[in-house]
Amino acid sequence: MDTATHQTQAGTPVPPPRPSAAGQKRAARGATHLGDRIFLGLSRGSGVLLLLIMAAIAVFLTYRASLAIGRDHGNFLTTFEWNTNQDPPVFGIAVLAYGTVVSSVIAMVLAVPVAVAIALFLTHYAPRRLSGPIAYVIDLLAAVPSIVYGLWGALILVPHMNGLFGWLDDHLGWTGIFSWEGGAPRSMLTVGILLAIMILPIVTNVSREVFRQVPRMHEEAALALGATRWEVIRMAVLPFGRSGVISASMLGLGRALGETMAVATVLSPTFDIKASLLDPGGGTFAQNIAGKFSEATEFGRDALIASGLVLFVITLLVNGAARMIIARRKEYSGAAA
Repeated sequence: MDTATHQTQAGTPVPPPRPSAAGQKRAARGATHLGDRIFLGLSRGSGVLLLLIMAAIAVFLTYRASLAIGRDHGNFLTTFEWNTNQDPPVFGIAVLAYGTVVSSVIAMVLAVPVAVAIALFLTHYAPRRLSGPIAYVIDLLAAVPSIVYGLWGALILVPHMNGLFGWLDDHLGWTGIFSWEGGAPRSMLTVGILLAIMILPIVTNVSREVFRQVPRMHEEAALALGATRWEVIRMAVLPFGRSGVISASMLGLGRALGETMAVATVLSPTFDIKASLLDPGGGTFAQNIAGKFSEATEFGRDALIASGLVLFVITLLVNGAARMIIARRKEYSGAAA
């Protein structure tokens, strides 16, 4: 048999056997140019360096947190108090965890539907001469510093929340969640609204770019079958962009969880958990660290670092959950092989 043509016994030529995947990779690595090898090494080094930095941060936070938690005479997870200067020290993160989660959830509930609606409007409804300026303004809002949002919230948003709080108390106060005892509306609901305004540009921009990547054939096929514009969005655009919207929401959630100056400017923190979202109370991890770090003793800083470790873990869990959701739904995103 001629090895050059790989003929069968019947004389029919067949193509030579294809190398295995491992062989193809080895051949590709051997055939790369010097620039490709340099780029590959830099890419791998960057990935390894990132993992090392994350591991170093985790080790540092864990070590300093263990020094504080070992001397804590309260339960670190359930204590409703933060007093690191008394002897013995008593502190816990129950109030901080409650405030961080509640304010972030309020922000996500308010911001994500509006952001997705704006992104759909800009990509599928608005004329080009209108969508361009609106998108430009949204891009500018994403670049506004946090302290500017905080000052706006303290000087403009908070004084104008009395009417909303009064209406919620009159109509929904019986639920207990929206009961209001009066006073300045520096509460979790105000913080959630401010955070929603802050994360709205991020979620909108990413969602808009995802919706722009929808294959034109999918939309034209739906239109050819007689679908309305909303049916095209529901059947073609939203399924394709679902994983992208989830990623955009997680980016916004990450900013809401770690926001510091805006929350510290608007919220009147008290180490107490109240059922009503309209009464002052609670606090967040980032706001507590920013407010107490400058005047804390060395032990107090270790305690604050311990709370930062909890926020670090929460952020990793949120990102990990987002990655799992995207991986499970990638068949709807158009990214499946």
